[in-house]
Amino acid sequence: MRTLTLNRPHRRNAIDAELWEALRAALTAVASDPGVRALVLTGAGGAFCSGADIPRQVSTVHPLYRMRPLTEVTLLLHELPVPTVAKVTGPAVGAGWNLALGCDLVVAIPEARFSQIFARRGLSPDCGGSWLLPRLVGLQQAKRLALLAETIDAEEARALGLVTWVTDAATVDAFVDDLTARLAAGPPVALAQTKALLNEGSYRTLRDALANEGRAQAVNFAGTDVQEAYTAFAGRREPLFTGRWAVPSRSEDDT
Repeated sequence: MRTLTLNRPHRRNAIDAELWEALRAALTAVASDPGVRALVLTGAGGAFCSGADIPRQVSTVHPLYRMRPLTEVTLLLHELPVPTVAKVTGPAVGAGWNLALGCDLVVAIPEARFSQIFARRGLSPDCGGSWLLPRLVGLQQAKRLALLAETIDAEEARALGLVTWVTDAATVDAFVDDLTARLAAGPPVALAQTKALLNEGSYRTLRDALANEGRAQAVNFAGTDVQEAYTAFAGRREPLFTGRWAVPSRSEDDT
């Protein structure tokens, strides 16, 4: 398991250009490291993230170019092949909330607060908010959150399906540790494909989804985890998943 902590508490972890780059590099590293089986994204100093840190001085860089780091980070997080958990222990605002929504699961403390604050800043949603919100809460509630830029608490966010669990501040670390341990113990190849199937399923036809599921299962059966699951079940023990490839090599075929 790996934890990425947004660490600019003096700005409530608002993400500036340097932090966007650091986050992009960290997510790229996680995607290429088979030793990482789950990821936690959180913030330091009692906040999750207050959004993108908009420069106080006028920038000469065209806004389309300034948006590229946000786009890259959003896609990396969404497509990461390991389960991701947002641990929200304070405000999650604007792009910060959308990064949390980009995680597979969200754990929040009761004191957490959430806002699609963009309209109050004369902006529209970014970091995938326009794609994520309608799929999570439906079009009408998505419009309410985005157009009114209201602040909601953790319990309302959970009721809307935007937070998976709400747990006390005193127990949130232990809760997330247990959750990620269970995720990390799962079959890594199968979980990666399950995540991709679910992410893509919302905009695929049933025919597309069935074809993708067939390809995913073919990959799963070519690994050792399926046999390990059956063996563990027969032996009444917990399986030890590794994600290893079971297809024999050419040299083994020749012997």
